[in-house]
Amino acid sequence: MKPRLRQALRNRWLTLAVRILLGLVFIAAALPKIGDPPAFAKAIWAYQLVPGRLLNPMALALPWLELVCGLALVLGIWVRAAGVWIAALLLSFTLALSVNLGRRHPVDCGCFGATAHRTEAERLADMRWSVLRDAGLLLLCAQLLLASAAPRKP
Repeated sequence: MKPRLRQALRNRWLTLAVRILLGLVFIAAALPKIGDPPAFAKAIWAYQLVPGRLLNPMALALPWLELVCGLALVLGIWVRAAGVWIAALLLSFTLALSVNLGRRHPVDCGCFGATAHRTEAERLADMRWSVLRDAGLLLLCAQLLLASAAPRKP
């Protein structure tokens, strides 16, 4: 990567904005799921990728992980660890959505709580947008991780 681009990507104001944006997105995603674990368990089950015995533990743990990571980013603590966890979560969400898109199996993302009933075509279109949104959020994670990495000596 060119030094000028690397320097621009490590800009402290850009990093602050990215940190707060990612943190707020994950806080907003966590709160509805914390408030309704059964609905989130049902959303996870709809993906048909997780064994039944893992549904409830995942529905209870994942939203709290999202909340802790989101708060860490907003507060500026454990930034690198929170960024790595958020990137891992985004990769797994993107993979789950992509697998179901490949199967043409429409699911409601479950990202921000329960959604209204929609047609199959609407849900598939929403899944495509969710994959794109998650890819964008992954780029933000990449910026955050690049900026939080120790500078290398030439």
